[in-house]
Amino acid sequence: CVLCGQTDDCPEKYGEKKTFVEYNLTVHYYCLLMSSGIWQRGEEDEGVDGFLITDIRKEVNRAAKLKCNICKKKGASIGCVAPKCKRSYHFPCGIKRECIFQFMEDFRSYCWEHKPVQTYMDKESRGASQCTICLDLVEHLPAYTILKSPCCKNAWFHRECLQYQALSAGIFFFRCTVCNNKDKFQTEMLRMGIYIPERDASWELEENAYEDLLQCYQHCDIRRCLCKKGRDYNEPDSKWEIKRCQCCGSRGTHLACSSLKSWEQNWECIECRSIFAKSEKYSGKKKRSLATSEKTDGTTCLMEEPSPKTPRQSSGSQRNFLLQSPKIMYQNNLSPRSHLELPASNRVMSLSPLMLNRNWSLRQKHLREQRKEVCNILKELKVQVNTKTTRLNINADDIWNSALKGFRQRNFSPTNTIEINFTNCKNRAKTDTSAASKHHFFQLLMLHLQNSSLFEGSSAKNLSLDFQAVKENLYFEAGKMIAVSLVHGGPSPGFFSKTLFDCLVYGPENVKPVLEDVADVDVAQTIKMIKYANSLSSLQSAIHDCYEFLAAAGCLRPITALCDKNMLVNDILIHHVIKRIISPLESFRQGLKTLGVLEKMQMHPDAFSSVLCHKPERLSAETICDLFTIHSTSDIKEVKGANFWMGYLQDVESGESVVTFEDILLFVTGSSSVPSIGFNPEPTIKFLRIRYPIGNRLLNCLELPITNTYQQFKNKMELTIRNTLRVERE
Repeated sequence: CVLCGQTDDCPEKYGEKKTFVEYNLTVHYYCLLMSSGIWQRGEEDEGVDGFLITDIRKEVNRAAKLKCNICKKKGASIGCVAPKCKRSYHFPCGIKRECIFQFMEDFRSYCWEHKPVQTYMDKESRGASQCTICLDLVEHLPAYTILKSPCCKNAWFHRECLQYQALSAGIFFFRCTVCNNKDKFQTEMLRMGIYIPERDASWELEENAYEDLLQCYQHCDIRRCLCKKGRDYNEPDSKWEIKRCQCCGSRGTHLACSSLKSWEQNWECIECRSIFAKSEKYSGKKKRSLATSEKTDGTTCLMEEPSPKTPRQSSGSQRNFLLQSPKIMYQNNLSPRSHLELPASNRVMSLSPLMLNRNWSLRQKHLREQRKEVCNILKELKVQVNTKTTRLNINADDIWNSALKGFRQRNFSPTNTIEINFTNCKNRAKTDTSAASKHHFFQLLMLHLQNSSLFEGSSAKNLSLDFQAVKENLYFEAGKMIAVSLVHGGPSPGFFSKTLFDCLVYGPENVKPVLEDVADVDVAQTIKMIKYANSLSSLQSAIHDCYEFLAAAGCLRPITALCDKNMLVNDILIHHVIKRIISPLESFRQGLKTLGVLEKMQMHPDAFSSVLCHKPERLSAETICDLFTIHSTSDIKEVKGANFWMGYLQDVESGESVVTFEDILLFVTGSSSVPSIGFNPEPTIKFLRIRYPIGNRLLNCLELPITNTYQQFKNKMELTIRNTLRVERE
C-alpha cells in the first residue's frame, strides 16, 4: 500500500486492497478514507472510489515527510484531530495502538490518548456475559476490544465480532442483536470506530439466494397415492393436479387421491387437521364439564356403561382397583346384552378407584395419552416399510456385532420388512419370521445400547465420548438402530436423559445441563467444590486445585466475587456435557433421521419424551384389559368366561397367581412389553370349546377354554402359561 507501506491483504481490518496496474498504484481502502490530506473530489467511478489519482499521489508525497509516532517510519498520513495533538501514524499502526477511526462525516481519527470512550455506570456489574454474536464470554470492562450496547443495559460485544457483523449486514441490517434498535446503535458504533458499509447485506447480494422459496411444493403426501406416474407427477387442469394444504402449504395431494372434484375445493393436511381438532377439543371442554356437572343422579351414571364382562368378585376379597369395561366385539350382528339382562350374580356395582396419589395418577394418565400419540405417529411412519424382506442373522450371545453387521450389509434398507434368524453356538439356525422374534431382537439390542460405552449415567443417560466409537461411526449406527426399532415394532430406549433429549430436539445451543448429567465422579466432585464454596477464598482455593482441568476445558475466568462461581459452574457443565460430545451428538442425530423419526421428534417433543425418557408403563390389569379385544357372541357361557378372564386379571394384580402380566403378554404375542407402535394385529381373545389356552403369536390371539368354574379356568391358565414359557426358556 502506497500509504501505509504494508502488503497485508485483510479486508476486515484495512478495507479492500486495490491495485491499478496502469497507474502503478496499490492502496488499502481504509488508509485512503482516513488520510488527513485527501478528499473525494471525483465521482464514484473516477479514480479510486472518487479519490483522484493525482490527489492520491499528492497525499503520498505529503505523508512521506511525516514520521509515524508508533513505528517511527516515514509515510504517516493520518493525524489525530484533537486540538494541539501533533501525533501522526499509519492506519495499521493506529489499529495496533488502539486508536479510534470514525467512518462518518469528516472521517476523524483520534490517537490513543484522545480517543472517545464509553461511559460506565458505577452500579453496573463487573462480571461477564455472553457476546450475543459469537456466544463466547465477554468481560464487563472498559476496554478497546469490548463495546457496550447503548440501547440495552446488559448487552456487551467483542469489537471484532461487531465489525464482522457490520461488514456482513451493511447499513440497512446492522442493528443491536438484543433489542433490534438501529439508529441509536449505529450512531454509537460509528462513534467508537466500527465501519458500516453503505450497501445491502451480504445475504441479499448473493445471486439466487432465495430461489428455493420461489418453488411451489409439488408432491403428493397421501398415504396411498393413486397416480401411476408417481407422487411428484403434476398435470394442471386434471385430476392429477397437485393441491397444496390451504393452511401450511408444505403438504400436497393429487385431486384424485383425496377425492377432490376441483382445484377450488379447500384441502388440509393431517398435521393441520390435528391442530384444529385439538383447538376445538380445548374450546369444547367447558361445555362438556358443564354437561357432566348436571348429572346429579349417581345411579343413572353408573348404569350408563353396561358391561356383561364385569370382573368376578370373590366373597370377602377386597379389591383396590376398579377395572373398566374391556373392548368387546359382538359377532353375528347381535346387540350386546344390557347390564340388567344378566343374572344378578354377574352384576357388580362399579366403585371409584382408590386414589393413593392424585398427582402420580394424573402424571401417568398424561404419559399414557402421549404414548398413544406416539403410537399413531409411528404408524404413519411405518407406511414407508414395504413387503420386500431383509433377513438378519443374529447371534443372541453377540447381539451388538451381529446387529452391526446386519445393519451394514449391502442389501439392508430401513424400509424393508425385517426378518430375524437367531443362531446358536452350535451353528444350528432357528428361523422365526414372526413379530415375536423381531421384538426379542430389538429388546436385546436396546438393552445392550443402554449398557454400552456409547452412553454414560445411571438411569437417565447422556452420550459419552468414545473416540474409537466416533472413528467407527458407531453413534450414527446407534441412532439408526433406535429409529428402526421404533418404526418396526421394537421397544423404545426409555433411558434418554432430559438433557440428551432436548439436545436432539431443540439443538445443543439451547440446552442448559445440570449437575445430575455429569457421570464422571471426579468432574462432579470438582463442580460441587466450586458450587458449594461459601467464601471467596475457598472458591479461589477450589479453582487453584483444579486449575489444569479448567484450563484444558477452556473454562478459566477471572473471579472477583463469590457470585462468579455460578457462571463458572455453568461453563464447566456446558463443556463437559455438551461441547465435549458435540461430534458424537451430531452423528447420533443423523442416525435418528432414519425413516423420519428425528423430524417427528422435533414436531412432537412432548409425545416422544414419554417413550424415549421414560420406561414403558408397568403392566396392570387395566392395561391388559384395554389391550385385548374380546370377540364374543351373546352366549351366556362366553359371557361367563369373560367374567372369569376379568377376575383372573385381578388375581394376577393382587399377587394371588404364580403368573405375571408379562408372562401373559409373552405367551400371546412373544413380547413381554407393549411396543411404542403397538401390536399388529391388535391382541384379541376368543372363547372356544378347547381343553387348554392357546397363544397364537401369528395373530396375537389368546384362545381361552370355556369352563364351568373359575377355579378350573385359573388352573388351566397357570398350568399352560408356566409350562409353555418354561419350555421356551430351556
